[in-house]
Amino acid sequence: ILGMFSELKFPVPWGHVAAKAWGPLEGHPVLCLHGWLDNANTFDKLIPLLPRGCYYVAMDFSGHGFSSHRPAGCPYHFLDYVTDVRRVADALQWRRFTLMGHSMGGAVAGMFCFLYPEMVDKLILLESLGFLLAPEDTEAWLKSKRRVIDRLLSLEAKEQTPKARSPEAALQRLLEANSHLTAEGGAILLQRGATETPAGLVYNRDMRARMQSRESLTVDQCMKLLQKIQDRVLIIVSQDGLLVPHKLHSRNHFVKAMREALESTLKEHIQLVEVPGSHFVHLNEPEVVSGIISNFLTVQNTRARL
Repeated sequence: ILGMFSELKFPVPWGHVAAKAWGPLEGHPVLCLHGWLDNANTFDKLIPLLPRGCYYVAMDFSGHGFSSHRPAGCPYHFLDYVTDVRRVADALQWRRFTLMGHSMGGAVAGMFCFLYPEMVDKLILLESLGFLLAPEDTEAWLKSKRRVIDRLLSLEAKEQTPKARSPEAALQRLLEANSHLTAEGGAILLQRGATETPAGLVYNRDMRARMQSRESLTVDQCMKLLQKIQDRVLIIVSQDGLLVPHKLHSRNHFVKAMREALESTLKEHIQLVEVPGSHFVHLNEPEVVSGIISNFLTVQNTRARL
């Protein structure tokens, strides 16, 4: 039964990367990547609805879920998450596989595809265009980098013990920070995102992960990178999500430009689908996207390899 899963742990120099797996070991490999500050449970309701012939592994990025935090003094850089993917793929001895990523996980999946195009056969992006940030002007870029360093040093100086909350308060805090989450979805994420202590629930995530150093790319760079992807791409955006152009602030012109470029120049191998729902549609209402993803997973690639 695809609803049954097993827990996995992959050794890394600072501890382990945790993951959960569904389906037959010999099935087609699919690696699933969660969003910023989320965890592998984000796929709990979606994966049981997907084709049974695949082996799905949903990993927790370092500092998230059940994975080890990075060593003291080490910040969280975007490329570190991409490296986590490579470590897990190597541990599983996967030479070629499908990547599915939600939100930040989609950006990580996109970057992995650009760096290792020969390892990815299909790419599924849920509420993600495969990139993290719109390009910023030089001063804004400098301020964002300075902020990352200052916040890291400030956190280290405080050395706070993690705050314990009642289960109700922990869920409420999560829902306040994620307006797109339902109470059921939040509770599912919390099962892997917090640990019970005598004082109450403590979030598992590393506080340092809140201020990761991101990568900025121009639309032109993004288009050139997308051309490097050797196989088919499915992009699912939600009508009430974070990537609908007419609902975005003007500073997010990048998203509009990217969507127009995707729809006009790369449609021979990139499929962009808009569905009803929020940023967490795959968790809140998985049946809205499961059929689209299932069809994409089962259709054979027709595009010639570059």
